[in-house]
Parts: sequence; structure tokens; C-alpha cells
Amino acid sequence: MEMNTYESELNHFDKVIRKESLLKLIRDKNVKEGANKPLRLFNLHCHSFFSYNGYGLSPTALAWRALQNDFYAIGLVDFDVLDGIDEFLEACSLCRLRGCAGFETRIFVPQFASLEINSPGEPGISYHIGMGFTTKEVKKPEVLTKLKNLAQTRIQKMLQQVNKYLSPLTIDYTNEVLPLTPCGNPTERHLCTAYYQKSRSFFSSEKDSLHFWSEKLRCSINDIENIFQDPVNFQNLVRSRLMKSGGPGYVPPQKENFPTLLEVNEFILANHAIPTFAWLDGTSSGEQKIEELLTIMIQSGVCAVNIIPDRNWNIKDPEIKKRKVQHLYDFVKLANDLYLPVFIGTELNAPGQKFVDDLDTPELTPFYQIFLDGVHIAYAHTVLEKTAGMGFTSPWAQNYFANRKERYEFFKEIGERLSPVI
Repeated sequence: MEMNTYESELNHFDKVIRKESLLKLIRDKNVKEGANKPLRLFNLHCHSFFSYNGYGLSPTALAWRALQNDFYAIGLVDFDVLDGIDEFLEACSLCRLRGCAGFETRIFVPQFASLEINSPGEPGISYHIGMGFTTKEVKKPEVLTKLKNLAQTRIQKMLQQVNKYLSPLTIDYTNEVLPLTPCGNPTERHLCTAYYQKSRSFFSSEKDSLHFWSEKLRCSINDIENIFQDPVNFQNLVRSRLMKSGGPGYVPPQKENFPTLLEVNEFILANHAIPTFAWLDGTSSGEQKIEELLTIMIQSGVCAVNIIPDRNWNIKDPEIKKRKVQHLYDFVKLANDLYLPVFIGTELNAPGQKFVDDLDTPELTPFYQIFLDGVHIAYAHTVLEKTAGMGFTSPWAQNYFANRKERYEFFKEIGERLSPVI
């Protein structure tokens, strides 16, 4: 689809321009609620350019793209910030979409300090989600400040180490990295973009550039020459060789540099949002003890789970695929038996990721209704919390429902009945 001027301005760093562009597009489209199709499309895990989106999409652009593709629902999940939430929920309302929003961060789980959970090679560290925030104006804002500061301290240390390794090809955090972000929250992928852009103009000849990267990335000249013309693959190579474990820029995790599971869940619950365990694929040493791990998570306040389905079935190796699909089946069944809503999505935090899961593939169709229940619960929570303070984890819900099953069924039914209203 060719992008017109208004669509391109949906990704402008000025939020006023983003909103004006959306209103013009909606006026031309004459937006109505989508038809009730047999297979509803949804993605509840989309990063925006407030952390990193593989296509440079803003929260507003995510909502518009979802509308263009006849989505039933969409969810925003950015790393370490809630900066895009108000904009996103307003855009979803304007587009007549069911929307929900939250954040993702990394935490330390003391009880699993010696086991890998969902962050490969980093024992005790776990990606974790707070879903169902309704505004960026939160209680305990110092927790968000801490999360962002910890992340940026790590990024700046990584930059220093990579600069030292790549010298004289260096980049400046303030002048060459921060301008790539709308709100001062760069990630590893922003560093890769900055190094690539600097490299294009730094060397006097292409030959010098290729020799430099061949040496630094430990690749043949031919391989570098082939990949350098593809910015996405080249930046992925830079990230994997220089910033991940074993690379010169890798910053080993230390538990004191991460908030604890309990600390983050207390913040999420203080804002009546939904602490959400992010499951990977069941193969790590920690996830192989999933019943014990989920018990710890639930005791700390977790009451939902998140899955990125594509990494659990879309696999070339048939034996690995068979094993991971079985893990997926077992985990979804366990979560459903515990009445933990299942939120799914594709992340969109890297180029090439799907905008929506293949929900009609044979590997995922058995779980479709459970995934749709998660959509309805997340949306009902968002509406009830935003309008009446009666969300899934609110004091009202805690007092009203006798158990997780009653709460699950109530919010599922409300979500099924609600039209897009927020």
C-alpha cells in the first residue's frame, strides 16, 4: 500500500502533527466499527517508536495500520516507558478499535537466581510486562524513572565499550543516538542504526568500509559486501556480534541493576494494571520448572501471561518445531486451567516481524478462543478501569470476586459485549 503524506506524518516526532494527520485520514475514511468476522485479527504486543518499532511506527500509526488491516484489537507494549499510552488509547478510540496498553521491562527473580527464565544466557533475569495501564500519569512514578534510568545507563555503557572497539568509528549518545528517538529512550537497535548511518559517511571509500567491518565483525569481505547493502541484516549482525553475549559491548547482567519481581508488580498493582508473566518457549532451565515458576509469579501478584506465538511454531527444523509446539500446548493449557488470561502478539520491535499472528494456522487454531478471551479481558479491564476504577486488579475486583475463575469469566463476558468506546 502506497503511503500518502498524512500517513507518513503519523510517525512525526511532534504528537500534534501525528494527531492532526490521523484526524484527516479518519475524516477521509469515514471510520465505522469493523464487521464481526469469523476470524478476528488482533495483536496485543506492539512496541512503538517510544522504545523501538521495526517499522518506525508511532502509537498513532499503529492504530491506523490496525484499522487499515481490519483489526479487532491492538495493544501497545513499550520497553520501560508509558510515554505513548494516552496517545495510543485516544487513537484506538478514534479508529473504533479495542485498545489496551502497558510496558515491558526486565526484572530479577531471586527464587530463580541460578536458572535461565526468558532472557537467554542471563540467569535470574526475566522479561516482565505490566498490561492494562490507562494513562501515563501513574502512582509511584519514581519506579518508571528508575526503569528508564537503569536501561539508559546500560545502553550508554554499551555504547562506550563498542566505541572503544570500533574506534575511530565512534558515535555520540547526545548528538547521534538521542535524535533517533522521540522521548529519549534509545535501545540497542538505535545504536546499530547510528553506527550504520555514521559508517556510510565516515570512510573515504567503500573498500575501506568493507575491510573495516570485515575485521570488526569477523566476516569475509564477500560476506560483508553482500550484507552491507541490506541495512536491516547488517544492523542485526552488528547487534549480535558486538552487543550480545561474547561481544565487546555486552554488559553482563547484575542483579542489583534490575528491579525485583515484587517491586515491579507492586508498581503495576498500585496503578490497577495487570502484572503479566512473559513466557518464552518452555526450553530454558527455569521454564522447564514452569509450575514452580508460575506459583512464584502468582504469589507475587501475576494474574496473566504473555506469549509470542510465532517463535513457538514457525520453525524450520521439524523436531524443534514439534517440541516447541508441545511446550506451547502445555503452557496454554496450564495458564487456562489457572484462569490466567493469555495475551499474545508479535512485538514488532525488529524489522521483518509480522504485523499480526497467523491465527488461522493449524498450530494456533486450537488456542484461538483462549487468545480471544485474553483480548476481551484486556479490553474490558481497560474500559472499566478508565471509566470507573473497576479494572481486573482494582480493589473493587479483589473484593467482589471470590476466585480467579469468577473474575476471568466476568471480564471475558463484559469484553465480548463491549463495542469500542474508549
